[in-house]
Amino acid sequence: MDPLRVLAEEIGFFTRAQARSAGYADRDVTRAVRQGLWRRIRRGYYTFADLWQVADDVDRHRIRSRAVLDSLGDRVALSHVSGVIEHGIDVWGLDLSRVHVTRLDGGPGRVEGDVVHHEGFCADDEVRERDGRLVLPPDRCVLEAGSRTDNERALVMMDSLLHRGLVDHAELFARFELMARWPYVQHLHVVVRMANGLAESVGESRGRYLFWSHGLPAPELQYAVRDAAGVLVATTDWGWPGHGVLGEFDGRTKYGRLLRPGQDAGAVVFSEKQREDLARETSGMSMIRLVWSDYDRPGVTIARIRRALRLTG
Repeated sequence: MDPLRVLAEEIGFFTRAQARSAGYADRDVTRAVRQGLWRRIRRGYYTFADLWQVADDVDRHRIRSRAVLDSLGDRVALSHVSGVIEHGIDVWGLDLSRVHVTRLDGGPGRVEGDVVHHEGFCADDEVRERDGRLVLPPDRCVLEAGSRTDNERALVMMDSLLHRGLVDHAELFARFELMARWPYVQHLHVVVRMANGLAESVGESRGRYLFWSHGLPAPELQYAVRDAAGVLVATTDWGWPGHGVLGEFDGRTKYGRLLRPGQDAGAVVFSEKQREDLARETSGMSMIRLVWSDYDRPGVTIARIRRALRLTG
């Protein structure tokens, strides 16, 4: 196998210098890019076009971030949204066009091409190493990224941070109190308190924010439906037992996560339908399902949920 493909599959990229070492002349690099076989991801850094094509926006940002670290070395650490992604925390709706790093060498903050350099105090114990890459702590990255976006997007990151067990809620709140006087951070006080590791996906977190922002009762998360003998028959994303309503978010990735090796997607959908029927029959509660497009029309969606919950006014 081409050693450059091995590199690209393992770390996401290879450099022009590595291409030379593998026997490619500069003209070969230029030709491969022009022919669409290779993709230039930043100056001096490349990957194979077919690998880049199947990568989503988050994966592409992660690859560019690692290329930036390879270029800048230990002068910087990944931070803000780039640190969030390196820690494996979910993001939604954030600008991923530039890599964010915090200077560790006292260098000035600036925007330079595809990189945003941030100034900021970093204690020695705050700089973490993940597979040889320097990154700031996950809770700090989430708060810094959240400070420059709205509360809904920030809640998505905080829920994911807690769900993945990277910190607990007390640690997140303590970090917020340390950073509360930093520029743009104060508005996060609402979602820091709302953050809950029981939310398992972006869609569930967005649903929680939708309910809260429109004054709906907060649901119980990962609501357990049990039969008369106390046996668990289903767990739903949301539950309003006082209103007799169960709730689920259906995103395309949800069924992908449920697929077992060799299992057909249609079988998963059918199994989910059976699970829903059993949950409704066992609990005697109705079921409301939300999909991505429901979040694009909040007024219609909230009216629908209010009817299901039998809320007036």
